[in-house]
This record gives sequence, C-alpha cells and structure tokens, in this order.
Amino acid sequence: MRHVLLLCLINTSLCLPLSAFAQSEAAPPSAPAIEQRSLDPPASGTGERKDADRLLAALKRERDPEAANRLATEILSVWNDSQSATVNLLMQWADAAISEKRNAAALDFLDQAIMLKPDYVAAWNRRATYHYTTGSYRKSMADIQRVLVLEPRHFGALAGLAAILSENGSEEMAMRAWERYLEVYPADRQAQDAVSKLSEKLAGDRT
Repeated sequence: MRHVLLLCLINTSLCLPLSAFAQSEAAPPSAPAIEQRSLDPPASGTGERKDADRLLAALKRERDPEAANRLATEILSVWNDSQSATVNLLMQWADAAISEKRNAAALDFLDQAIMLKPDYVAAWNRRATYHYTTGSYRKSMADIQRVLVLEPRHFGALAGLAAILSENGSEEMAMRAWERYLEVYPADRQAQDAVSKLSEKLAGDRT
C-alpha cells in the first residue's frame, strides 16, 4: 500500500495510518519540535504565499467535506508551483522518473530542485515520498520535518507524519499530529475518525 502514502503526501488531503507500513530501519526522529511549532502562517510576501494563506484560512473555516476537498486541491496546486520554470521542469522530470522506476534519476532531479529553491515546500514533500517508497523511512521523516518548518500547515506532511508515527508505535504523538492536521483541515472526516480510534486505543491501553 505504499501508493497510499504517496497520495497522502503529494496529491490528496489525507490517508489513514497504513497497516502495511513496514517498520523503519530505526525509530523515526522524535516529533516534539514539530508539535510545538506555531500554526500561524509564515510572514506573507509573495503573491503565491498570499493565495495559500487565503485558501488555508477558508479551509480552516469550511465544514462541508466536499467544499473542503476542493480547497485542499487548490492549496496543493499553489504549493506545487515553484514560480520557477526550471524547478517546475525538474519536478516534472522527477515525476516521470519515479513513474518509470528510475530511482537514481528521480532523486537527482529532486535534489537539484531543492538546491535551486531551498524554500520550495513541494520539492521537500515529494522527496519525503520518494524516500518512503524506497524504504528510507528516517530520510522521509527528516524531509517531512523540513516541510513543516517551511509550512507548518502542510496537511499532507502532517498526515504522513501521523502515519509514520502510528506505524512505528508512537501512537500518542501520532494522535497529536492528527490533531494538528485537524486544526488546518477540520472538515476531514477520515482524520476525525483516526483521532477517535487512536484516542479510544490509548484510553484502553491506560486501563
């Protein structure tokens, strides 16, 4: 089910914790620094940042799941546009290489995109997905954390973080990650269900 997390990190609003997630080669980096990070938007400046801020504010207010999903798609579209023709082309090449299973080329393209535009959140997020699909879970976690430094409201990265933490047995931190997700995307019913199930499980473990 690796494709499920790929969708979670790149294309869609949410994937539930993955039962088929393999145990990482080592425990993932701890998450408290991410959990304590403010969800206030970074300082606005560019037009695309202002567009994302406007859409994220609407997503936070929206309670209809279908309308929220449309907003989430718009937000991802804004985040995916690097405002650089060169970087956008590198990302297209990376996607093509990933689909053709040319892993070394895909990683090279993603590394170049990050080097050219270190604040481009989509490149870090895409590389997090790449590392997950190739089994480098610690590297995936490190890139997710970088995404959340650049954009604390990145709901795809928060969902990926929650899934990795849950599958590695860090269920309390996973629940907090889902709760952070719901602060950004409150209309997501699957995330609500994930929090409810984790809360019940943790309550049962304490009794």
